[in-house]
Amino acid sequence: MTQATPGGRYRKAGRNRPSHSGGVLPVLISADIFRASRLVEWEVEKMKILSLFRSILTLGQGVVGGLSEDSAGSDPIALFGRWFKEAERAGIFLSEAITLATATKEGRPSARMMLLKGVDEGGFTFFTNYESRKAEQLEENPRAAIVCHWSILQRQIRIEGAVTPLSEEESYAYFATRPRGSQIGAWASKQSHTLESRQELAARVEEYEEKFAGKDVPLPPFWGGYRLAPERIEFWQGRADRLHDRFRFLREGNSWARTRMSP
Repeated sequence: MTQATPGGRYRKAGRNRPSHSGGVLPVLISADIFRASRLVEWEVEKMKILSLFRSILTLGQGVVGGLSEDSAGSDPIALFGRWFKEAERAGIFLSEAITLATATKEGRPSARMMLLKGVDEGGFTFFTNYESRKAEQLEENPRAAIVCHWSILQRQIRIEGAVTPLSEEESYAYFATRPRGSQIGAWASKQSHTLESRQELAARVEEYEEKFAGKDVPLPPFWGGYRLAPERIEFWQGRADRLHDRFRFLREGNSWARTRMSP
């Protein structure tokens, strides 16, 4: 339904509207709300159908065939790369979404959803505000865990290791690729700190839009990336009757030791 359509109806209803509180306009609004709710229901049903269709198409990518020793190979980084590409091809929305778990020095854990921004032999990279809660925890306890979960493929990957900050040059190289609005947002948001209102945040956005008007947005000194150097990577492939395939890779010097685990 276009914006012009309800606007036209409201004008017509205004000419016929009775003087009391009932009448044509509330009825038309109720009808519009009903139609909008039905559209939402239809979109949800379409998402369910698409999800089922994708599940059927991707059965052969693991659920039926499983993960064999030959398929797992000896290089977990290469296996991660293959699984990630298959998640992208499956049409999974934000296939790069991860759960990042950190903990205080006393061992109190916390976790949040983030976006994985890079993977290579050196590790897994992500970006954040260095004054955020997660950054404070990584400062006092520089170890973390990452989980990737792709439910359509019935796959998850668990990664554990030490975390170190990226260089300023590496952080800027990524920051420069972000949309300008996200760059301004990085300056405006005091991540994990309290806000008096939404208007306070909007005012800070406006402040930095004016400050950097007509020029490139610089890298905030309190914002950048981290790299998790994996010491343990575990791959989990769903199978029938919960008899899943599960492989653990442990870092041993410059190589990896692979072990099949009970599901």
